[in-house]
Amino acid sequence: MTKIAIYFIPGLAAGPEIFKNLKLSEEKYELHYLSWKSPLALEEDITNYAMRMSSDVKAEKPVLVGVSFGGIMVQEMSKFLDTKKIIIISSVKTSKELPKRFKMAKFTKIYKFFPTKIITNFEEYAQYFLGKSLKKKSETYKKYLYVRGETYLNWSIYNVLKWEQKKSLEEIIHIHGTKDTVFPIKNINKSIEVKGGTHIMILTKAKKISKIIDDVLTF
Repeated sequence: MTKIAIYFIPGLAAGPEIFKNLKLSEEKYELHYLSWKSPLALEEDITNYAMRMSSDVKAEKPVLVGVSFGGIMVQEMSKFLDTKKIIIISSVKTSKELPKRFKMAKFTKIYKFFPTKIITNFEEYAQYFLGKSLKKKSETYKKYLYVRGETYLNWSIYNVLKWEQKKSLEEIIHIHGTKDTVFPIKNINKSIEVKGGTHIMILTKAKKISKIIDDVLTF
């Protein structure tokens, strides 16, 4: 049986370790974990960055799985790849699904002041972008959020806020938690809901998410 190749992209500032709790059959799936690259410059657009990320995808008809900002990235990468399926977790399908505070940050350009705070004050960063629940457990989850280069963080935040996708991609699978405080479920259209799932449910609801991914790719 030919294995299905799955490429996983972590969330903003996160490493591939966030997927460690997923349980997917190695007999059915060939699992690949991609890491964030350094932007060529702060001005590099997300399209060019996605093209560079796509160069690490070697399998034909891959499945792309992205969490949070990784969900945005896999959608951009799919424009350069012939994918079997796109699965996003705790993410957004269009800019319309972004919460008001993200839109306000874009309008006021407050994000320009974030990089130094992110590097020196992880807790403040966690509260604003990852929700209060993660702030309270920052010591527990800090080890997963170690991609802190100033250029990368500044670039990433800017590209989350300026993302302008108006229409959802066809055949995209969206898995979303009902208690996600970063991207509230009330703003999300058409998703497979995970009851009680927060923005970090890739760690806390991994068993449920694993089953959903397997079901989606099996039928």
